[in-house]
Amino acid sequence: MTIHTVNTTAFAGQRPGTSGLRKKVSEFQQPAYLENFVQSIFNSLGDCAGQTLVLGGDGRYFNRHAVQVILRMAAAHGFAKVLVGQGGILSTPALSCVVRKRGASGGIVLSASHNPGGPDGDFGIKYNIANGGPAPEKITDAIYEQTKVLTEYRTSDAADLDLDAVGHARIEQMEVEVIDPVADYAELMGELFDFAAIKALFARGFSMRFDGMHAVSGPYAHAILEGLLGAPKGTVINGTPLADFGGHHPDPNPVNAAELVALMSGQGAPDFGAASDGDADRNMIVGRGIAVTPSDSLAIIAANATVAPGYRGGIKGIARSMPTSTAPDRVAQALNVPCYETPTGWKYFGNLMDAGMVTLCGEESYGTGSNHIREKDGLWAVLFWLNLLAASGKPVETLVREHWARFGRNYYSRHDYEAVESTAAEGLMTHLREQLPALAGQVIGGYTVDLADDFVYKDPVDGSIASKQGVRIVMTDGSRIVFRLSGTGTEGATIRLYLERYEAGVAMHDMPAQEALAGLAAIADRLAGLHQRTGRERPTVTT
Repeated sequence: MTIHTVNTTAFAGQRPGTSGLRKKVSEFQQPAYLENFVQSIFNSLGDCAGQTLVLGGDGRYFNRHAVQVILRMAAAHGFAKVLVGQGGILSTPALSCVVRKRGASGGIVLSASHNPGGPDGDFGIKYNIANGGPAPEKITDAIYEQTKVLTEYRTSDAADLDLDAVGHARIEQMEVEVIDPVADYAELMGELFDFAAIKALFARGFSMRFDGMHAVSGPYAHAILEGLLGAPKGTVINGTPLADFGGHHPDPNPVNAAELVALMSGQGAPDFGAASDGDADRNMIVGRGIAVTPSDSLAIIAANATVAPGYRGGIKGIARSMPTSTAPDRVAQALNVPCYETPTGWKYFGNLMDAGMVTLCGEESYGTGSNHIREKDGLWAVLFWLNLLAASGKPVETLVREHWARFGRNYYSRHDYEAVESTAAEGLMTHLREQLPALAGQVIGGYTVDLADDFVYKDPVDGSIASKQGVRIVMTDGSRIVFRLSGTGTEGATIRLYLERYEAGVAMHDMPAQEALAGLAAIADRLAGLHQRTGRERPTVTT
């Protein structure tokens, strides 16, 4: 084996987005494209002698090839050890768990999360720091600067390693340990939740369907739900990871997980349903005839946190992304703990958790988690709900309705306009921003505007500033309209419109969500010129 220095030319456009670099597989397959970005990561880290790196991904197309490339480059950069998931597999939450448990200096996650897979789909790569969470902007900015000036990368000419057998190998002077991808994560879940109570729940005949969406959560769900907790075989469906996710979109929402939603609404529905996404960091919770919004799920978990052993002492605070509904805020007020509003992106929660200021975090895009790791965690949320169902003896719908009766209902929906021409999307946001100074106090469609701004976040821990994080239009009754451009797509731009309306009275809790929000949707279209500027009559996806 020999380490080689290879001359290369910088690629334009390798700026990490909300959660790493995401591009079409065909872009990553260009000669040196992956190598350039990996070398840029390593250059930004400096000397890595004696350090341990964790590596794995969601099993999508190009995952295995990328793992082998990164192993050879890590050896050339001087890492002492790499822990890689068996088969190149590690869910995003499991990688965060392993980084923290094993004292690694960081990890590389290979995933485009909920984006489609396969040869014509998407691929992604991001770097996680020593706390297990996504790299903050100061690091991703440094990586991006390296991508613009890179002239060479270093790699070993070692042969590919056998990734399918747990054990040890070497590349150059670097040790490679292929680890069981589930073991460390499952052990942590057993510490946080009452596995005995959940096992007893299944033993009493409780029925469940977990849709792995042919993504990486399948092996974890099989091992924990059907293995450790004794759920009947067949509880986990679509549980084998496939390189193209079976041709489906691995995003757990009522549109993409329609099979599960239909099952939970039909005759003889199971007691509980859940799904996770491409890299297992998102979740959808479904009861018989009711899909729980991510905002409500976070709020209900917060209100009932002490049922789980890992949270018996209560919570220190809650953090939610700005577009997420204000349902968790009401719980935080009742518990007399702070609730922080951050930009979208799990990296913004890391400082708050590291500083001991929050316990629970959530994003509206079906992401929920806690300070047990530094990523959102799909199966963690499912296990919390199972723990709550076991402790309360109540079905999902009863728990949700009792929560609304106590705290009120936040009607909430997200309208996605995907693959919009980038210039048109930017023009829409500029048009909105130009109107903001004059909106406060206006009466529009029966609502009075209380606040209109472009969200700016000042990190309460390190004082860093994140600006232009989304346009907020907040009404005097607490209703909200939010616009932002998503940073997770690979084609054009995705405009996300978030609508929220609060209703305190129980008599008003049974409206269809889109009907309840129709007035706000009309105001949003009027202010943004949404249909005119996008050329779309309706959203691509409504959740």
